[in-house]
Amino acid sequence: MDRTILHCDCNSFFASVETLLDPSLAEGPTAVCGDPESRHGIILAKNEKAKAFGVQTAETIWQAKRKCPDLRLVAPHRSEYVKFSRKCNELYLQYTDLVDPFGIDESFLDVTGSMHLFGSGEHIADELRRRMREEVGLTISVGVSFNRAFAKLGSDYKKPDGTTVFSRENFKQRVWTLPANTLLYVGKRASDRLNRLGVRTIGELAACDPAFIHSILGKNGDLLLRYARGEDDEPVRSFYAEREVKSVGNSMTFAHNLLGADECRMGITALCDNVGRRLRKRGMVCQTVQLGIRDPEFHNRSRQVTLERPTNSTRTLIDLSMQLLLGHWPMDKPVRLLSVTAANLLPENQSCEQLSLFDAAEDIQKRDRQHKLDQTVDALRQKFGDQSVVFAHSVKKKDKT
Repeated sequence: MDRTILHCDCNSFFASVETLLDPSLAEGPTAVCGDPESRHGIILAKNEKAKAFGVQTAETIWQAKRKCPDLRLVAPHRSEYVKFSRKCNELYLQYTDLVDPFGIDESFLDVTGSMHLFGSGEHIADELRRRMREEVGLTISVGVSFNRAFAKLGSDYKKPDGTTVFSRENFKQRVWTLPANTLLYVGKRASDRLNRLGVRTIGELAACDPAFIHSILGKNGDLLLRYARGEDDEPVRSFYAEREVKSVGNSMTFAHNLLGADECRMGITALCDNVGRRLRKRGMVCQTVQLGIRDPEFHNRSRQVTLERPTNSTRTLIDLSMQLLLGHWPMDKPVRLLSVTAANLLPENQSCEQLSLFDAAEDIQKRDRQHKLDQTVDALRQKFGDQSVVFAHSVKKKDKT
């Protein structure tokens, strides 16, 4: 069965976000640029009214102002773009877990396994466009097809706020008539070469001999020929799927060189506090602790220890790291950087401990109390902030007066 791939592209994304931040921008032509005050730099994005004057992305501000004297210029708010990009992908994830961002303002979705819940690919596309307008305040154009290349082509076909379907039944009539440079990854260089050969449409590209195209464009030609013929089989890989985590670590370069066990313990405590908290948040324990040390001359030393009992205890990480430091580093030698890494991870609920007859009951109780303490500290920080609870070793002693 063919896959059903969507490509969702936000229309005039930067300019649209700026209009949400300042609705008065919708009244006339607007462009986002690097330096609106001095009017140096280039156009980063423009709204539909600016496009009507021929304003183009990447042209200089003075060129744009010559085309559109009333063009309103605004500076970019990049943090807001990231925020709205996240909102868009959160909406997409309500329909499928196979969401692969293709830039800050566009994403591929594989909805093949979702259609029995939400309807056809075209219906899902229309629903996403409606919800994006109503819930996020942006408009998107959506291409629907049986592969990524044609879905991307479809989102560019009808702008703004349109849905285009390129199916296996209609793509030869609709796609093959389009200019070759509209196909994914046909850049200016490839387009110029194809034009010189008389290959101006996607259909003409699809009809080319594979060996001939390879001789002209190399491996990129092989890829473009598959795209033109509708043979793109690249899957949509979920960007948001849980990746396998092999280690959790943290490093710190200090403002001044550390000297002596007390100062080094302060640095190690801060690092282990971070690593232990991240392990517990992921529900993981480590079987190896690694310590990295760098001196002011940038000489590095690394040591590690393998544990009999896997752990995510902050106290245990501190103690083991200090043992490695004291055993392998002279305390009269300054330290510029320290790193602590928890490696050989496994899920906490899958780890087991082989208890021996020599394990004292009070040692087991001590570890249990430490585990509960870590959980309590994590909960307090979650509720009241990271600085609500700190280790005493992380706080410098004040000079007595």
